[in-house]
Amino acid sequence: MDKTEWVVGKVLARQARERGNRPFLQNRDEPAVTYAEADATANRVARGLLREGVEPGERVGVFLPNGLEILHAWFAISRIGAVAVFINTAYRGAFLEHVLNNAGAKLILIDPEYLPRLVELEDKLPELKLAVVTGPIPAGQALPRRIRIMEWGDLLREPPDAVDISVTYRDVGAIMYTSGTTGPSKGVLMPHAHLYLFGLGEVDNLRLVPDDIYYVCMPLFHANALFMQIYGTLIAGGKAVIVPVFSASRWLDDVRRYQATITNTLGVMTEFIYRQPPRPQDSQHRLRLMCAVPTPAEIAENFQRRFGVRLVEAYGMTEVNIPLYIPLDAPNRLGSCGKVYERYFEVKIADPETDEDLPPNALGEIVVRPKEPFGFMLGYNAMPDKTVEAWRNFWFHTGDAGRMDADGYVYFADRIRDTIRRRGENLSSYEIERVLAEHPAVAEAAAIAVKSDIPGGEDEVKACIVLRPGQTLKPEALLDHCQTHMPHFAVPRYVEFVESLPKTPTQKVQKVRLRQAGLTPGTWDREAVGYRVKR
Repeated sequence: MDKTEWVVGKVLARQARERGNRPFLQNRDEPAVTYAEADATANRVARGLLREGVEPGERVGVFLPNGLEILHAWFAISRIGAVAVFINTAYRGAFLEHVLNNAGAKLILIDPEYLPRLVELEDKLPELKLAVVTGPIPAGQALPRRIRIMEWGDLLREPPDAVDISVTYRDVGAIMYTSGTTGPSKGVLMPHAHLYLFGLGEVDNLRLVPDDIYYVCMPLFHANALFMQIYGTLIAGGKAVIVPVFSASRWLDDVRRYQATITNTLGVMTEFIYRQPPRPQDSQHRLRLMCAVPTPAEIAENFQRRFGVRLVEAYGMTEVNIPLYIPLDAPNRLGSCGKVYERYFEVKIADPETDEDLPPNALGEIVVRPKEPFGFMLGYNAMPDKTVEAWRNFWFHTGDAGRMDADGYVYFADRIRDTIRRRGENLSSYEIERVLAEHPAVAEAAAIAVKSDIPGGEDEVKACIVLRPGQTLKPEALLDHCQTHMPHFAVPRYVEFVESLPKTPTQKVQKVRLRQAGLTPGTWDREAVGYRVKR
């Protein structure tokens, strides 16, 4: 497609002309929405927003759960050249306040369930003037005093005629906020070309075709679900089925019910699916591919045999798109997150201190830059210092440690700030966690650095463990397991059993909270009880 058409509103209009009656979006078991219907709804909502004074370039808050409304909102906002500010549905209090004020949103599209959070913050949101509520407001629900309330249906009353506003691939189409695990969330300014390349990467590397049915079970305020899966489906002319949330126990039944041919998983989702009790029907489905990020090396081959589906790993961030994919024509390299998507990106491994190139297999920082103008983020909204810090020496610094082998395959090691330095060794918390999670009594594990009592600024390793239901485990038994599966210098000194690990809605463990907690009264210390690690 000509690059001037790399705008979501234009892509939708083209598909509506070419595939008007074909199904495009299905919300659970509801009737599917065709391409033509989605295009008409986008025009109606767009005209409603214009009527309310929304102008090109203006930021519009989108605070909605998975469903059709969040997609109709995105298409409509794009069509008038405004900027969709996607808000994590778990945000409240200071987190929500920061996003809305940082973005400068005057209007928000909001689910009625989240109205109480808006009421609580009203006095701290001076820019916000209008809230469009997408469903019935519960009886007795307190409403904002100053912020005007409008119903979603009022926008839909507009005619479906096409909207004639010039929008280019250079214009910012969306702002998404990072998970905020290490500080205030940063708003990523995402031009339309950047959004398009998320979807085109799926078409190119996963070979999406019109007959594909994408099963989308991840949050649509996240780039993986919205831009990789939904936009990829739109570009390919296929169909996407959306469910409210991921459920490991329902996943296979859903895949079968909706005749899905492709889906994505993130974080621990693949592991949770694998841990479901095996059934004779595990491989009875139409699924041909799973883009699993990461693909757990220790279960990958068994997962593929059991479920009869290819696992494909990739690597990316909201800021840098998806510059790495495992090639479909090559066998999986367990542990690798892929090769460079060379059509549009450059990737190298650099010394994190000097930014100098490192040789093959040397551990350094993964840095990325685009080949296509506007195929990357434009910066962090209202945070120029963070933009400059990330973009030094004309490469975007991901903050991720990794290595690239002689064949060009990249292997993720850890977040650099999560790397633990102990006894002169740089330890990957990711690798420690893999060993911990292999114990049959362990459901989840997180390894963090805590301050060592040995001078020199080194760290000790603390393991935070969630046990499987009904399981018990002594710390000594866990460390016995570790000693047989990891170097002596990586065996945790501290162990704490917790009910759950703090996570973002995209299932990333919030290690900053674990590090802040540090050593607690419930932390077990191997040295205090005389446990010895063999060398």
